[in-house]
Amino acid sequence: MENTPQNDRPLLEVNNIEVVYNDIIQVLRGVSLKVPAGRVVALLGTNGAGKTTTLRAISGLLKPENGEVRDGYIKFAGQDITHVLGTAVVRLGAVMVPEGRRVFKHLTVDENIRVGSITRSDGASAIRADQKRMYALFPRLANVTNRLAGYCSGGEQQMIAIARALMAAPRMLMLDEPSLGLAPLLVREIFDNVRHINQALGTTILVVEQNAKIALDISDYAYIMESGKIVLEGDSTQLKNNPDVKEFYMGITEGGGRKSFKEVKSYKRRKRWM
Repeated sequence: MENTPQNDRPLLEVNNIEVVYNDIIQVLRGVSLKVPAGRVVALLGTNGAGKTTTLRAISGLLKPENGEVRDGYIKFAGQDITHVLGTAVVRLGAVMVPEGRRVFKHLTVDENIRVGSITRSDGASAIRADQKRMYALFPRLANVTNRLAGYCSGGEQQMIAIARALMAAPRMLMLDEPSLGLAPLLVREIFDNVRHINQALGTTILVVEQNAKIALDISDYAYIMESGKIVLEGDSTQLKNNPDVKEFYMGITEGGGRKSFKEVKSYKRRKRWM
């Protein structure tokens, strides 16, 4: 059977949503995607494509920024969450790690991680067991448990943010640009962690990322966004070998070289999906 969301029961279903800010600025234009339970799905695209807005719509975080879903619907585990606000979405099991990490800088690493369990009601012993598990998942953090998070490196802060989100015991983890501002070796380590979380914990993952190559390496299925629309989707392996995706999202030409978008004069004309 082909490995696509269409052939699996979706944990998350986003159907034809339109998002408007301040009643006039339309950011998403008929976005649809599915995330099957237990899979890793990537949402790719350049800066400003609408990826973060999509995550905010799913997470119930549009209202504080004067945004709203004007059309379409969002369902999580079969329940309509189109207009459900953030904390309630977390309690249902969908948790987002925001772009830029956003740790509590004046709390220790351990305190940051424990904060993630605030919505849980399954008892102190279960929370302590999960807290211990976080240090097994992120061994780097075990050496800095009492350090203030603000003095940790960028990679460590990203691990803290992911561990904090996992402490909410999510069914689905959403990651917004986890590679942003990190050195290549740390990026690989973070994404290895993401894949391990999926495999070891069975956590469904939706990852938003500009680094197409690494996101396609660790995901099962992927969507590509441009100008607030899904313009291409497919099995991650197939997209990784697509010549247009290679050139426009990885900078790899048919001759094996690399080029920037500025050097591709026929950029929009050659995008056959536009």
